Amino acid sequence: MELDELRHAWHALGERLERQDVLQRRLLRDHATERARRGLRPLIWAQTLQVVLGIGLILLGVACWTRSAEVPALLATGVLVHVFGALTAGFAGVTLGLAGTIDYAAPVLRIQKQLSRLRWVYLLNVLLCGLPWWIMWLPVTIAFTVPGPVATGDGAPRWILASLVVSLVGWVATAAGVFLRYRRVRAGSGRGPLDEANAIRQARRLMEEVAEFERG
Repeated sequence: MELDELRHAWHALGERLERQDVLQRRLLRDHATERARRGLRPLIWAQTLQVVLGIGLILLGVACWTRSAEVPALLATGVLVHVFGALTAGFAGVTLGLAGTIDYAAPVLRIQKQLSRLRWVYLLNVLLCGLPWWIMWLPVTIAFTVPGPVATGDGAPRWILASLVVSLVGWVATAAGVFLRYRRVRAGSGRGPLDEANAIRQARRLMEEVAEFERG
């Protein structure tokens, strides 16, 4: 084989290997992004249900404070449930927006940044809309019963006080657990204050694998 023919064959082999490498990278990326997209669907369904819950709480709060405007405690309860419902629906809507607008055709670094924003919004969602349920179940229950005996009966103040004490104990215990987990994160032995959803964690792991493969 002449030298020119050998060079041409070597060049052709190099191009073929490069095309195979590009194809392999593309297949890995397509597979990873499709798995990430499918993995986020349960999160999207859950946030859709949270939007519905938030709207329900808004309607419940409005019904409570409009029917009990002459009772300050019940008026405050209705307003609180109304505001909490708006917060619940709002955070779920933002989470849905971030999850639904991830550009899987973008560079991996951009996808990772989008997933990072989704993760932090989800964590805020958990902290501001999930953790308060230790306390919020009480005003929600009262709003449901207005103007029934649970809200206005003779035993209502004692029942409310006892329930509030139990709820506060649960909230403090949960908050303490969050703080301890946060300290473990700062020490490098944990994931996050309440960690992100499994779907987000899996999507981030998949994108990290793609990024490592592309760097390699």
